[in-house]
Amino acid sequence: MNEKFKAIVVNQSADHFSREVKDLDKNFLKDGDVLVKIDYSDLNFKDAMILKDGGKLIKEYPRIPGIDFSGTIEESNVGEYKKGDQIIVNGSRVGELYHGGYSQYARVKKEFIIKKPEGITTKQAMMLGTAGFTAILCAFAVKAREELLLGEKVNEVLVTGATGGVGSVAVMALSKLGCNVTAITGKMKQSSYLKDLGAKNVIDRKEFEVDPKLLGKGTWDGVVDTVGGNILANAISQTKHSGIIAACGNASGNKLNTSVIPFILRGIKLWGVDSVAISKKRKEFVWGETPKLIDFNTLEKSIKVVSLNELLSIFPSMLEGKLTNKILVDVNK
Repeated sequence: MNEKFKAIVVNQSADHFSREVKDLDKNFLKDGDVLVKIDYSDLNFKDAMILKDGGKLIKEYPRIPGIDFSGTIEESNVGEYKKGDQIIVNGSRVGELYHGGYSQYARVKKEFIIKKPEGITTKQAMMLGTAGFTAILCAFAVKAREELLLGEKVNEVLVTGATGGVGSVAVMALSKLGCNVTAITGKMKQSSYLKDLGAKNVIDRKEFEVDPKLLGKGTWDGVVDTVGGNILANAISQTKHSGIIAACGNASGNKLNTSVIPFILRGIKLWGVDSVAISKKRKEFVWGETPKLIDFNTLEKSIKVVSLNELLSIFPSMLEGKLTNKILVDVNK
């Protein structure tokens, strides 16, 4: 390893918050079982919050942010990983409690790592990142209606926030799983893109922003909700008997205007999806399924690759809801 490497470092001194690309010495990276030469990271909403002002997520400064990364092991102190292994890290509070992926190198604990599955590259892994990983968790939650609960086949599925990082991958994955996907978006100009991903129908989100009925017409076998608020409340009201709603976001609000009626009269399930505090075994399974569920050639059309320096200019657009591309970070660019 070279003595110096580049990384974004955020710092807090009194009332002054800073973010900059720095040249660091390798002794900046202290804790961990393996040293990883990073290929790629990505930009998630949580990353943008941290880059803005720490987002109340950083407990100790200075910190290298970046909650996801992929790369190749250069040094290992544990037998299960060796030099040359290609790996993925997502979740596990890297970029928050530990140094993260906006760096050319990372030193991490073995518990945080999974080996990259066959069939995808380190670049493709970060084309998905935490957002794509969460989307696939949601897709499997919806399919649990037929696979775990032994219920009727999941046919009609609604995906909210469908042009976002989670929603777009959920559209694709559920389509690959054989579902008829209806996408909700506030960006109707991207309807053709959503149909390229596999959506059968596209609905303007305005139709779901109204106050929900106590119990609407049962339309959906399953729902992947990335936004919360009234959109989720309407989706709950419109879910068929025994349907499953996988909820993973709150872009439209934290409050949920619903009642017990859909749950006790239709027996629906509201399934909360978290991508951080889950078992390593489950992570390995989900990542291993990605080659079957994702068409990376289609997904790549919505990818914008940026450098560490470019990331510092572009992250505010995510907080403002103005990004139309998934941001892939090439830390060596």
